[in-house]
Amino acid sequence: MNTPQDDPRAGSRQPVLWFAGGAGVLLIVIALVAVLMFSSEFGRKPDRPPLLPSTTLHETPTPTVARTPPPDNAPPSPVAAAASAPASAASAASASAGAQNGAAAVAQGAAEPAAHKAGFTPPAEREIPAGPMGDVIRQGEQIFLHTAANAKGFVGNSLNCVNCHLDAGRRPDSAPLWGAYVSYPAYRSKTQEVDTFASRLRGCFMYSMNGKAPPEGGPVLVALESYAYWLAKGAPTGEKLPGAGYPKVPKPPQAPDIERGRAVFAAQCALCHGADGQGQRAGDTQVYPPLWGARSFNWGAGMAGVDKAAGFIKANMPFSKANTLTDQEAWDVAQFMDAQERPQDPRFDGNIASTRKKFHDSEYSLYGQTVNGKLLGQGTPAARR
Repeated sequence: MNTPQDDPRAGSRQPVLWFAGGAGVLLIVIALVAVLMFSSEFGRKPDRPPLLPSTTLHETPTPTVARTPPPDNAPPSPVAAAASAPASAASAASASAGAQNGAAAVAQGAAEPAAHKAGFTPPAEREIPAGPMGDVIRQGEQIFLHTAANAKGFVGNSLNCVNCHLDAGRRPDSAPLWGAYVSYPAYRSKTQEVDTFASRLRGCFMYSMNGKAPPEGGPVLVALESYAYWLAKGAPTGEKLPGAGYPKVPKPPQAPDIERGRAVFAAQCALCHGADGQGQRAGDTQVYPPLWGARSFNWGAGMAGVDKAAGFIKANMPFSKANTLTDQEAWDVAQFMDAQERPQDPRFDGNIASTRKKFHDSEYSLYGQTVNGKLLGQGTPAARR
């Protein structure tokens, strides 16, 4: 009988036994590890989130809200103004900002009243092209909206172009830019010559802005002309488009009356323009425009004519309530507004009577007339901006 030592197969069986034994031990170890891992994971409680600081648990941080300032002119939105009377110029500016920026209008103006019937629709601001031409168009738009800030040296009062040409020069029946641009060159009785659009703009700075005319070909006029050209893109030339100017209001049954106009102003206009007609300011910003006095348009401006003022007022005022005044009320309040003193006509020749005869010989001008014992046309001291 062979012993293991003598068995010739013993040498070949030993590696097999070692391998089998090692594999068995390894399997046992793996099984134990698996059991431990399973029991640990099964019994482990979910992780708790880290504790937040006590201030976070008990206090809600106040979010920072970015407020967009109202377009400088633009006339502030009447939506807020009509809802409640502002307690101060600052509150007026705050109320105006939300409503006007919601309409992107200031700047620019409330939604166009249904009574306005335009013969042309100008392009939207988002359609301003990119590139150098678009840059100049945008410059013109900003000058139009914020004239005093962007045309320094040429403005002598607290007005902006958009105060009389609403919705950034788009709104019909408020002498929109698209209507003016395609109407020139044209003969004007005011200048007794054929005016170009550029010379018409220069006159606006002299009279409505009570300043001085920018040079033709200079950056201010080029930018404004470019903006007007773009707004009028596609409009027919040589045609009187509906809504292109200020509407003509029929003469009222009774002659315009200053005292009736004073009552209309107090009820319908003083909310925004102030009881003294000086508008409202928030710091250095003119929120609502002044209608007379040193900061308003001068005697040479078109709005100093009662007929033109009545047309603008009837079609556009009170803001957000256009065409709600009767013709009589529009004429009366225009008469009241234009019976107040304002800056001197830059064409003044040193004599009120002769200046009236040359430039204001009209039933619609109160320049050189005596009202309530006071001779109008004496002008006001220079405005301090």
